[in-house]
Amino acid sequence: MTQKLRLTRRGLMATGAAGLGAATLGFSPRAARAQTQVALQLSWLHSAQFAGSYIAQDRGFWAEEGLEVALLPGGPNAPVEPPVVSGTALVGISAADYTAAAVEQGAPFKILGVAMQENPFVIASLPANPVNTPADLVGKRIGMALANTPVLQALCTLNDVDINEIEIIPTQYSAQPLLSGEVDCLLCWETDLPVSMAIEGIESVTMLMADHGYALHSQTYIATEDSLANRRAELVGLMRGEVRGWDAYRADTDAAAALTLEMFPDAGLELETQQLQAERQVPLMFSELTDANGFGWWSDETVAANIETLALLGRTVTPDLWDRSILEEVHGA
Repeated sequence: MTQKLRLTRRGLMATGAAGLGAATLGFSPRAARAQTQVALQLSWLHSAQFAGSYIAQDRGFWAEEGLEVALLPGGPNAPVEPPVVSGTALVGISAADYTAAAVEQGAPFKILGVAMQENPFVIASLPANPVNTPADLVGKRIGMALANTPVLQALCTLNDVDINEIEIIPTQYSAQPLLSGEVDCLLCWETDLPVSMAIEGIESVTMLMADHGYALHSQTYIATEDSLANRRAELVGLMRGEVRGWDAYRADTDAAAALTLEMFPDAGLELETQQLQAERQVPLMFSELTDANGFGWWSDETVAANIETLALLGRTVTPDLWDRSILEEVHGA
């Protein structure tokens, strides 16, 4: 997530999709006929993290649904929730904790789908001094952003570990503090810093927090209650295209990575890194649950686990934050 975005969200909104042209947004020629224009607000800068959406656009899956979908990049200064509330974007890609916080402030959101079945947070360490379980954190120095302290606290609470026995070292989002010995481990995403180390030939050990009770849906699709009531056909079309795009992504992650670079040649992306990121996303996004019910699915049990984790993060939500009606129509359930 270190690539610099050459085009700001503000510039995108000022220029408009037409001004950017097909090369930037990746519209398929099949989308040339008059269609309903909508936008999907991404949660971060363009990368293989969103390659299923790129495939949906490139192969005309949305065009077949009567939609012309603009993909709006996110980033540190482009939060997902405001464009969805304002109607600039029909759907946004967020996470359950961010959505819960917005709902507590009065935002009328519903979660329509869950792209990442497993939360991507990991504790990354080196083989010579590994962190394999939460108990291994005791006595360790962990590099992380102080803003993520509630995340570490939740993991500790779930696993009966005293957070006061862990030394938190504020660090930039980089593998360097681990490699230089400033810290013993890092709190990061499975698909970025460990990937960066692997590309450099450095082996790392990653403990997926989801394997130790940290259940928090990530890369979730959110829309407003008004859109659910009045724009259902567009929501179904957008999500149906997403499902087809991500199924195609799973079938060939290398092709998905190559398409990412083709569509965004100025994003500063490297093919090898994007290929490994795309490959490592697959087990986070697909599971026995999605194999049985379709991409984006969730169960009452996973929602209950999310509510428990959200409570540890100081967020109170109810199961009706999740609305499966759009996915049920998409998957024919």
